[in-house]
Amino acid sequence: IILGFIEETCKIALIPAYEPDEKLLDISKSLVDSGFELIVVNDGSKEECNEIFNKVKEYAKLIEHEKNRGKGAAIKTGLKFVKDNYEPPYVVVTVDADGQHKIEDAMRVTEEAIAHPDGLTLGSRKFTGKVPFRSRFGNTITRFIYRSASGTRVRDTQTGLRAVTNEYIDKLLEIKGDRYEYEMNVLMIFAKENIPIREVDIETIYLSENESSHFHPVKDSWRIYKEILKFSVSSFLAFLIDFGLFSLLIWLTGGMEILSNVVARVVSASINFTLNRIIVFHSKKPLLPSLLEYALLAVFILVCNTLILEGFTYLGVNTILAKVITEAVMFTFSWLVQRLFVFRKKKEKTNEEKA
Repeated sequence: IILGFIEETCKIALIPAYEPDEKLLDISKSLVDSGFELIVVNDGSKEECNEIFNKVKEYAKLIEHEKNRGKGAAIKTGLKFVKDNYEPPYVVVTVDADGQHKIEDAMRVTEEAIAHPDGLTLGSRKFTGKVPFRSRFGNTITRFIYRSASGTRVRDTQTGLRAVTNEYIDKLLEIKGDRYEYEMNVLMIFAKENIPIREVDIETIYLSENESSHFHPVKDSWRIYKEILKFSVSSFLAFLIDFGLFSLLIWLTGGMEILSNVVARVVSASINFTLNRIIVFHSKKPLLPSLLEYALLAVFILVCNTLILEGFTYLGVNTILAKVITEAVMFTFSWLVQRLFVFRKKKEKTNEEKA
């Protein structure tokens, strides 16, 4: 079945392009010569680029946005065109318009996606050699935050060279984001739903210190990071509520630590469960099973929390400081258990399993 899929699969290259230069023509010709169907989306480029896009029509199906809508919107426009005009099976690989992806790498990423159609394939750079500081630094920060929030290790979170089969086109069209945050949202959603993410090593290429990139370091980074931080803010808010209520009850009860800790934990856990289920994980799992699993987790954490807190108090550590240290220890544990078990979605069957 897999061999049949490989033999019949149509290879489609999708290029979102905003104010490109002549390199787009070279990329387009090379992709077509390599056996790709090519779709280029002009994302509201200035009129001076019309000559380039007119030449692109010799190689590609050209789709145009009247005004700039962002890389994510351009990708989704191209994917919608593919869905409406191509019959499965097919694979779509996104390629940047600035010449920083080698055709050989695009082909290898595509072949890997065809061989493993049950997930997302990334062309991941190793960041060796001369790499612009903002690119190296930006990817390092994003990689750290992504792994912390999702629990998934990805070497190159910012790569634009990605491939999926027709199986995931609908999902990609549903994911929110119109600009650079869209690509990070894709990684977050795929990790959350336990859809495989594979990486293929590609060459690290930066032309003219990456000056052709339209990535805005502040504005676009905020779009990316705010989407990632959404997965963590619920737990942090619960911590603030727990800490504040605990401190208040300590003052009101004259130092009854165990009672204050239990009450604060029950209130903050209830709020955390509601936010995580509805806003963070968008869980469709039945309420009762999730609630029971969360309750067991909350009881376990409460016991550990109380024992650790009492231990610190016995050692003479300040009560408030002990609470901060205890919560810091339990924060990561609680987050991981919720993500992996309490709100975990059923893993979709791969093509091999369906067969």
